[in-house]
Amino acid sequence: MSPFTRVARSRLAAWLTVVAAIVVGAVVFGLPRPDNPAPVSATGLSVRWQSTQVERLQDQLPSSDVQPAVVVVSRDDGGALTEADRAAVTARSGALGELAVGGRTGPPQVSPDGAVALLVVPLDTAGGQQAVVAKVAQVRGTLTGLPDGLTVAVTGAPAFTADLTKVFEGADVTLLAVTAGVVALLLLITYRSPFLWIVPLIVVAATEQLTLRAVDTVVPAVGINLQQGAVTGIASVLVFGAATDYALLLIARYREELRREQDRFAAMRAALRRTAEPILASGGTVVLGVLTLLLSEQETNRALAVACATGVVFAMLSALFVLPAVLVIFGRGLFWPFVPRVGGPVREGRLWGRLGDAVVRRPWPVAALSVLLLAGLALGGWGIRTGLSETAQFRVKPEAVAGAETLARAFPAGTTQPVAVLTNPAAAQAVTRAAAAVPGVASARPGAAGAAVAQVDVVLADEPGTTASDRAVAALRDAVAAVPGSAPPPVEGAERAGGALVGGTVAATYDSDEANSRDLRLILPIILLLVGAVLVLLLRGLLAPLLLVLTVIASFFASLGAAWLLFDHLLGFPALDSGVLLLAFVFLVALGVDYNIFLVTRAREDARRVGTRDGMLSALRVTGGVITSAGVLLAAVFAVLGVLPLITLTQIGVIVCIGVLLDTLLVRTVLVPALAFLLGDRFWWPGRIARDTSVDEAPAAPEPVAARD
Repeated sequence: MSPFTRVARSRLAAWLTVVAAIVVGAVVFGLPRPDNPAPVSATGLSVRWQSTQVERLQDQLPSSDVQPAVVVVSRDDGGALTEADRAAVTARSGALGELAVGGRTGPPQVSPDGAVALLVVPLDTAGGQQAVVAKVAQVRGTLTGLPDGLTVAVTGAPAFTADLTKVFEGADVTLLAVTAGVVALLLLITYRSPFLWIVPLIVVAATEQLTLRAVDTVVPAVGINLQQGAVTGIASVLVFGAATDYALLLIARYREELRREQDRFAAMRAALRRTAEPILASGGTVVLGVLTLLLSEQETNRALAVACATGVVFAMLSALFVLPAVLVIFGRGLFWPFVPRVGGPVREGRLWGRLGDAVVRRPWPVAALSVLLLAGLALGGWGIRTGLSETAQFRVKPEAVAGAETLARAFPAGTTQPVAVLTNPAAAQAVTRAAAAVPGVASARPGAAGAAVAQVDVVLADEPGTTASDRAVAALRDAVAAVPGSAPPPVEGAERAGGALVGGTVAATYDSDEANSRDLRLILPIILLLVGAVLVLLLRGLLAPLLLVLTVIASFFASLGAAWLLFDHLLGFPALDSGVLLLAFVFLVALGVDYNIFLVTRAREDARRVGTRDGMLSALRVTGGVITSAGVLLAAVFAVLGVLPLITLTQIGVIVCIGVLLDTLLVRTVLVPALAFLLGDRFWWPGRIARDTSVDEAPAAPEPVAARD
């Protein structure tokens, strides 16, 4: 076959690949959108948890879809309400009654110090989230025009739902715009080319949009409720970061091969042969890592597992098929003004070559100092606090939080969200007395009752989500369960209760924290075993995979400690959300090992020619720039989660950002090479590096003297 025919066929194959990708994209966007399954519960917890059982039993109560919105009125100066103020609030109760279930509201309740008045407006929440948002907006609209000097806020469960929904309005667009801007800027800096950065950015952005559309179909199709906002936001960021990392790795190897091959198609084939294994290993590690979240008790985590796994699969496909086709179509000119020529100078790797020389001269001190630095950062997490109260979830305080804080200063802190105790009607009075006697309970009174189920409304003295509130919930459960004959009817799928059950939003938060602790104990060892197994298969040894896993664990604890210092002393966050530890660990272990995979697979390849020591030096020089660029880019992309106003997402973004930077700039650059230099060929134990001097393993084109260090 003539060279012309080969080029023509290669060009045709590239165009067919692009066309096939467009067709696949069109098919994905044309997929039907199945109905989103109803959430298993308000918290996403299964029926094995008491709060979920209470939620199911409440369906048997009259007006089960009624939730109270609480209107809180106070003076701007913090003083006592005047008679005129109270009269103005009372006058508005009639208009609010038109929005309330039953057509009326009770009279305003004034705090003992006379500084705060509250008005309870029962709202029908049967219409779903958007209906709740609309009704809360109506309540707030009705309260406009109160006399000057008064501050009014609407809080309670419906108001928190409305404000959380408002938080994510336009969030997807903002997140996409900021993420794309960050990626574009870093690609432009990395390539210093007016054209090259555009190609990977377009491919990555198309992959991200394709992922989000596929997620809309895949997650509901497997029977998991998809919550837009947090799930799609994290999946979007992960796809942008992973797909760009794979693109950087491929383009760097392609540029290297273009200095050896005149035919750009042959250069791309060689680049793909060398990058397919680390990309597949890296992507496979991330996919396996995030899929461990399917074992989580939280439905949101299970949705995140499916969404992120889908996105990483698309990222791998785009890096191995679509991006190579587009690059060869445009040819070498895409790299202008630094167009790689056969035998041309190698401008990359000089800094990393010098760093490798410094590490190889003193591997013991370098390794020891690296470990000490990681240990020192990890100590920053000493005394870390976990568990955010509901009012502390937002970086920007919404009206519902402001109202709850005002209410907590004048009434028992749990007034906005009473705890629901479900029992049978015959035991309601006995359960009420038992609940009222529990330390930390401000009041207990009988609530709604049906034919088989009765509810007791319990107000806690402490703010929901705090340690004191959690202790009160645990004590309350013990007390009411001990009341003889207090068990409500059994809930389908759950074990029969031994006594009355405690639920509601406050108890659900307590259950969520317990579920997160259970997830940590289960999922953390599983993901470490899976990542270790992938590394063993990839590197065909045991010692190197073990060391790589240990370094990733060390960088996780170091990033957690560094982040906690930032949260506690600079940002003023009261605590770490209980769900953050699991997600940060999963993402850091899965993503952090990527850069070690990129480095060590190249070191193993080069070690076949020149031995472990020189192979690691060569790998550090060749991959240093691209891995550093990829790590900085991924860290910046995760930091973009901070544009969303939820503290939980900010904490995930910051911890992963710091962890990726540590993996990129310290672990992969210094610690892993130092360990390899210390161990030599034993680094691959029990495997061996078979020397291969075949053409296929030929070294890179020699550098001209002027380009050397």
